[in-house]
Amino acid sequence: MDALEAILTRRSTRKMRPEIPEISLIEKVIEAGRNAPCGSNSQKTHFTVITDKSVLDELAVIARESFSQMEVSQDTYVSLRNSILASKKGNYVFHYNAPVLIVTSSEKSYGNAMADSACALENMMIAANALDLGSCYINQLHWLDEDPSLREYIAKLGIPSNETITASLILGYSTEEQPLRTPKTITGNPVTWIM
Repeated sequence: MDALEAILTRRSTRKMRPEIPEISLIEKVIEAGRNAPCGSNSQKTHFTVITDKSVLDELAVIARESFSQMEVSQDTYVSLRNSILASKKGNYVFHYNAPVLIVTSSEKSYGNAMADSACALENMMIAANALDLGSCYINQLHWLDEDPSLREYIAKLGIPSNETITASLILGYSTEEQPLRTPKTITGNPVTWIM
């Protein structure tokens, strides 16, 4: 699969088999993220790779409890609203029970943290597609970045208090034979040419 095909066929995969992909494949995905562009070549994005099911389960409980205490307003972002409402029902698992969760974080004082992380995550999702792995961008831990129970737990995982969680992604083998690659209709993202 060439680079353009890997980009244009990438889709979010939320249904994954429980087995952890080969470590060599996970390492290739991480290297794609580590080689992403970043502001002034600062290389400040911290990658935390979680494959321990007990840790993934505990993160799901913390997120569900935190989201269930939030209120939904008319202005609540759609994905956040969905996380809150599902958590109030008691059955929400933000990482869709994927076998791998890769959390990105960066120094709180670093102004390019979100942009650098976004570049790294996109590289990793494209690499995952090229390697026949499913992946999906996961934003819930970023929304809970200042939650005391989450901060206490992630400190034990090696994410220091001076880092902000910028995002995460799930990774694994799709429950289908290959990752989802159905054609996508683009209805937004306008393009303006000035020639």
